[in-house]
Amino acid sequence: MSVGRQSLRILTFTTLYPNAAQPVHGVFVENRIRHLAASGEVSVEVVAPVPWFPFRSARFGRYAAFARAPRREERFGLTVHHPRYPVIPKFGMTAAPQLLYRAVRPFVADLIRERGGFDLIDAHYFYPDGVAATLLGRHFGLPVVITARGTDVNVIPRYRMARRQILEAARRAAGLIAVCADIKRILMELGIDAERVRVLRNGVDLQQFKPVDPAEARRQYGVTGTVLVSVGGLIPRKGHDLTIAALAQLPGATLLIAGEGPEHAALVDLAGRLGVAERVRFLGRVAHGDLPTLYSTADAMVLASSFEGWANVLLESMACGTPVVAFDAGGTSEVVSDPAAGILLADRSVPSLVDGVKRLLSDPPPRRATRAYAEKFDWNATTEGQIRLFRDVLTADRRRLT
Repeated sequence: MSVGRQSLRILTFTTLYPNAAQPVHGVFVENRIRHLAASGEVSVEVVAPVPWFPFRSARFGRYAAFARAPRREERFGLTVHHPRYPVIPKFGMTAAPQLLYRAVRPFVADLIRERGGFDLIDAHYFYPDGVAATLLGRHFGLPVVITARGTDVNVIPRYRMARRQILEAARRAAGLIAVCADIKRILMELGIDAERVRVLRNGVDLQQFKPVDPAEARRQYGVTGTVLVSVGGLIPRKGHDLTIAALAQLPGATLLIAGEGPEHAALVDLAGRLGVAERVRFLGRVAHGDLPTLYSTADAMVLASSFEGWANVLLESMACGTPVVAFDAGGTSEVVSDPAAGILLADRSVPSLVDGVKRLLSDPPPRRATRAYAEKFDWNATTEGQIRLFRDVLTADRRRLT
């Protein structure tokens, strides 16, 4: 077992990971793993299961993307595997961890034989991923570290059977990570000992996310005047409806929305009913590499979510020099903690959002100050914290076995 300063052999296990057919799905997990692997102290192989679906035709929407995902691919120098597992829509939540575990166990067994073993399993998202990972860990005799990220512990535990499985997985896990202090608080409220949870925030890639000349960025998007940007899935929790409603009280402003999701038609309809359809542009999915240009078009990035664990879009925007207006939800206050970052709003309402945007536009921080604030959040401290935790886990596991 690699414990000293030898390279650690890590098997990362998560269903939240990009693939060729879904290039931005779980990109926040990939970013963390990329920087971990770049440390030189670990070797990482990723098992990122994808739901099984038989048809590749685009008329099946996101389900077809599951079918088009490759079984194996190389991403940023990492080998990523996408074994399939069964999903029962709407009715399979309680069984999801077992279905995931049983489907991937033979694949993981083969991978362990081929690679000569791993030191531990690094799981991301508590349910079903973390629960299934602890079942794999018990079967293969490997310690498991689980990272809690947001809705996995804020929403899913409302269901009694899922909550029971999450708590059992937490008990079995050798280490627990929360991406922000607020997520740690939620874990404590679930009954998990605070001493078992380490807070290791997400960071931002300062080489990828950096300012683009605003004039050039605006030329590419064909916008002038006041520009607001929102980035996130078109789902109720993200609050795009509030941002569109606020736009009706911000004359002359243009709103660019990057994201896909089931609320698209309803949001388009809302913009029409409020008379702002000509000032709202739905961009659909924007490639990760194109986001710096999008952020750089804006006077402000707006995040109207009802809950966030650690919202990566906030730091991405700041790293491009664009301040933010966001509601105080979940871990957002841990990201927006200085006037250079933007404005944090306590009241989640349209009037509050309108007021916040107006205040920011009337006295914006210098873009260089916003960038300097974001530079405090590189990945180094998080990567070091992960490696330290992994080594602590392996040391404790070695002592247990001797």
